[in-house]
Amino acid sequence: MPMPLMMPSIDDEGLLSRYPFLPQGKEHLKHVLKSNGITVKELIDAPWLEDVRARGRLRLMEAVVHKDGIDAATTVDLSSDIGKMTESLSFLYAMLIVCASFNDRLLNRWIEGEASRADQLFGMDGENFLNLARCYISDIREVVGQARDDPTYWIPMNDFIELCPRISGHYWRLINRPVKEGWVCMDSGVGETSRQRTARLLKERIREDLTNTCVERMSRIDEEFASLFIEPIERVSKLLETQVQDEMPMTAAIREDWPPCFESAVAELNQGINVNHTGRVFLAAMCSKMEIPQEQACSFFANAPDYNADTTSYQINQVYEREYTPHGCSALKTAARCPVSAGDDYLCDQEWMKHPLIYLRAKQRRRYQEDRYQDEAQQSEPDTTKQDNSS
Repeated sequence: MPMPLMMPSIDDEGLLSRYPFLPQGKEHLKHVLKSNGITVKELIDAPWLEDVRARGRLRLMEAVVHKDGIDAATTVDLSSDIGKMTESLSFLYAMLIVCASFNDRLLNRWIEGEASRADQLFGMDGENFLNLARCYISDIREVVGQARDDPTYWIPMNDFIELCPRISGHYWRLINRPVKEGWVCMDSGVGETSRQRTARLLKERIREDLTNTCVERMSRIDEEFASLFIEPIERVSKLLETQVQDEMPMTAAIREDWPPCFESAVAELNQGINVNHTGRVFLAAMCSKMEIPQEQACSFFANAPDYNADTTSYQINQVYEREYTPHGCSALKTAARCPVSAGDDYLCDQEWMKHPLIYLRAKQRRRYQEDRYQDEAQQSEPDTTKQDNSS
């Protein structure tokens, strides 16, 4: 289901400044530029707009450093005109840097940060929540109970079915949600209100909308315009590179890092064994998290008894686009997809080993430390060549 065709009217400039990523925010940003007599060129280099650029760089840096999202708190005073302008245009400036970088990793990182920030803010905004939600889903109902400050929200089943597969956890499975006449109840969960649960669902649509907006904007940026952002792009790219190294990304994974459950699924398919549904979804989701190209992921299924190239390509694309989370160890054991017995693998025997992604990162961390130790050892060895030559 696409974004709603009819958007609710939002005229509050303070609200549009707090949520500049809203679909209505595109016209708002144009209005802010025009009403303040600011061109995009001035936004980039005018001295009097340095505070705006500093705020933009800050929210971009926060997205890079804090992968769970940008801090929802802001020191900008949204009751003042200058505060509204600063918050709105700082978002635009950060977006321009990201789009001008043509860096997919930076783009995804920033979008995740902004979407996570929106998730937090929406969950706290009881006054405007219904209007905000209707910007991203077809409809929403609010049921007020005895606790009037903690209402329960219901959303159309079509919206829930489209968005819930992108979120992991039992709560987000339709079978676990109360359903009545085509409406799904987003009741409160452990530690979260109904509003916060619904906001988490909206995050998926916000991420999707921001991605489409940025991809379209990137297609219109030429090299001359991109060159205006060389300095901030270089700065944030270095920070991202450092952060990625610290987090030891999945792209560093080699075959020796693969968890046994992943290795087993690949081997069985290669031998023409009919791997069950859980094993196939797990394999595709792991490939996605490890950033293995979709073509290579498809090749793992080539020897499956029921292999069909078009069907396999479509299904794997769905897993990649919806960012499925791979099954955890307990789910794999239940589905008979764990090939390890006690004593077979030291890492698998650890009490804290609950998920194949944890296994993968543990192997990567160990390999990274071993490689660094070897490099340091080689650097500390005396250079005997000169001694031999001199003798």
